[in-house]
Amino acid sequence: MPNVYVFPGGRVDADDGLPSGFAEDLPAAPGALELTGPEYVTCARAAVRETFEETGLLFGLPDSPPARTRRAMGGIWAVFAEARLAPAFMAMRLVARAVTPADSPIRFDTYFFAADGAVAQGDVAGDGELEDIGWVPAGAAWSLPMAKVTRLILGEAISRQGEPPGDRALAVFSV
Repeated sequence: MPNVYVFPGGRVDADDGLPSGFAEDLPAAPGALELTGPEYVTCARAAVRETFEETGLLFGLPDSPPARTRRAMGGIWAVFAEARLAPAFMAMRLVARAVTPADSPIRFDTYFFAADGAVAQGDVAGDGELEDIGWVPAGAAWSLPMAKVTRLILGEAISRQGEPPGDRALAVFSV
């Protein structure tokens, strides 16, 4: 989406379906969710990976896996292990799903996670996919150019702050 601000993200890759090698405890999913347990974890792994690829941030907490474990891990999980971090899956909250109508020329079916930025480790520096990346206070974000879906998801994430995970059904938007 050129010329608008968006959240980091993308598609689920094949490797996202494989265990990370770290504890993958996630908070309870919102009620009436179509995702199964394995699909939920796969989407969470993809969110962590995409966030790192597009922003350079590791969404993790201090950890010190044994050296043999660090050597055995691949991809994004090796980056976490070398940084002595564990992915902060438990800090993630699934807040919404957005689906384009069937007649839309550009289609997506996306799940959106939110988390406290305090668990983001590293310096903001993406892979070049995004043009202007950085932290923006939620109140200031409203003045930025955003797609309708981004505004809907931001509003939903803000409205859920402080709620226990799974306390409210997943918001589903058709955009």
